[in-house]
Amino acid sequence: MKKILTCLISLVAVLAQGQKLENALLWKISGNGLSKPSYLFGTMHITCNATLNKNVLKALDETGQLYLELDMDDPNMQAEMMGGMMMKDGKKMSTLASPEDFKAVDDLLTKNLGMSAKMLDSFMPSLVEMMLMPKMLDCPMQSIEEELIKVSKKQNEEIKGLETVADQMAALTAIPYEEQMKELVKTARDGMAASKAKYATLDKIYQSGNLEAIEAFMKAEENKMYADNSASLLDERNRKWIPVIEKAANEKPTFIGVGAAHLGGENGVIILLRKKGYKVEAVQ
Repeated sequence: MKKILTCLISLVAVLAQGQKLENALLWKISGNGLSKPSYLFGTMHITCNATLNKNVLKALDETGQLYLELDMDDPNMQAEMMGGMMMKDGKKMSTLASPEDFKAVDDLLTKNLGMSAKMLDSFMPSLVEMMLMPKMLDCPMQSIEEELIKVSKKQNEEIKGLETVADQMAALTAIPYEEQMKELVKTARDGMAASKAKYATLDKIYQSGNLEAIEAFMKAEENKMYADNSASLLDERNRKWIPVIEKAANEKPTFIGVGAAHLGGENGVIILLRKKGYKVEAVQ
């Protein structure tokens, strides 16, 4: 009997890995003992259009709590983020780049953020680049997470996080500072031209709901730093989220909103939940 069960588990894993996912950003989670379904939704953290469609609004109505990557309703979150933005061991951006490259970064930050690179010298370069994200859009920035929070607050529902600020900072710290700085310098040298083009492409893919295309984009050569560090940025975090999602969904119907890049792929949240025995189906 033990051998049979082992074979069945292996077969389920193989089938799950080989499944082609439909083009969808909203997925219903049911089965495996859940009394009512929960929902998994792929977000884009910054976008030109954060309007929630009727299916998402219906899913929010049918659930009793909201889980995002972080508890964005936590008043201490900003302070915790500020505390975790600094590089360890006294590293500074000015020592990770040549004087010419640091000057290019300084010019970029001064022009777009109104502050010099010296003011942010101890910050992780990837976080500095994230501060530039609103400038990479050709429109006023909108946030899907903020829209989800608005609806949940109107429904007097709790907003929670799948991980802590420290967890997110640890994932970024796993990327060598030298690699982070190289990417920031590249962004500065071309005046964010490549970054703007990438965001426009990613937004177009996102709107199509094609999770496989999102996965392929994140592995593309132009995203080499993120592709090389996908284990810490995506895979490890996805695995840690599964028990949290299971616990939440067993407590009450839950709406889970995470970056769409976390959904697809062999190590994505959809396949990981299916491997645990849940039925995860696209909501079209």
